[in-house]
Amino acid sequence: PLQEQIIATVLDANDSLVLMPTGGGKSLCYQLPSLRLDGLTLVVSPLIALMKDQVDALKANGLAADFINSTLPYSEVRRVQADALAGRLRILYVAPERLALDSFQAFLDRLDVSLIAVDEAHCISEWGHDFRPDYRNLKALRRRLPDAPVIALTATATQRVREDIVAQLALRDCRVFVSSFNRPNLTYHVRPKRRTYEALLDILEAHRDQSAIIYRFSRKDTENLARRLSDDGINALPYHAGLDGPVRSTTQERFVRDEVSVIVATIAFGMGIDKPDVRLVVHYDMPKSVEGYYQETGRAGRDGLPSDCVFY
Repeated sequence: PLQEQIIATVLDANDSLVLMPTGGGKSLCYQLPSLRLDGLTLVVSPLIALMKDQVDALKANGLAADFINSTLPYSEVRRVQADALAGRLRILYVAPERLALDSFQAFLDRLDVSLIAVDEAHCISEWGHDFRPDYRNLKALRRRLPDAPVIALTATATQRVREDIVAQLALRDCRVFVSSFNRPNLTYHVRPKRRTYEALLDILEAHRDQSAIIYRFSRKDTENLARRLSDDGINALPYHAGLDGPVRSTTQERFVRDEVSVIVATIAFGMGIDKPDVRLVVHYDMPKSVEGYYQETGRAGRDGLPSDCVFY
């Protein structure tokens, strides 16, 4: 729903703010117009893990796309920039911290940008659940490329956050599209926090060999619970921001490839996990906010099949 109207708005060179649930098809709203627009579509995204997945999928479909973020060596950054300047790319994904670099701004000045897509747009608002200071540099990007329309996309934003996104990105005559946030394939269970671990084992047994994410509040708790589950014969690994980058990447890849069925994680895990068949999301601890809870449970059932969300 709404994709056709959003794409028409983008092709008419109008600014837009798009609120769609996780798995609702936001990416197509800028990927498809990029085929029709003359210049480059610049996508700003904080999801380094997802960039490569999206670019690989676009390339597999014959679309010239690439990305620039901190995982690339300098030689690769130079190659991607050369491709963009030569008009060999339709879509370029960039991490927001790049926008502050003088060298990157000079590169932008030489590009023919016909559309700016801001993914996870709630990150620009201090009222949002996942504020990122690097996103404030998007104001300068808008001033630098005043003729390129902007599409801002998010899966979660209160009215206050929406208004802040429009103001921070200086969106002009902005059309706002709000899709239904009901995910009918998700079943929500709220349980009292009593004998929680034993109850968790029962739930995991009911979802044996299915992909599950268990959210904990602290890094220490993720490691302790993952260890306890492993001792009880469950294929589980911890994930949090304190782990080394290569360890996080390997854990994520093993989960996506179904080599590990259960991830015990802080909220550092999930943004950018493009795994459609997560059948279970458990909140072992209280989430920070309703928006955060919605975003985290939204990782379940992205393929549209029945999935469970359990909240202690």
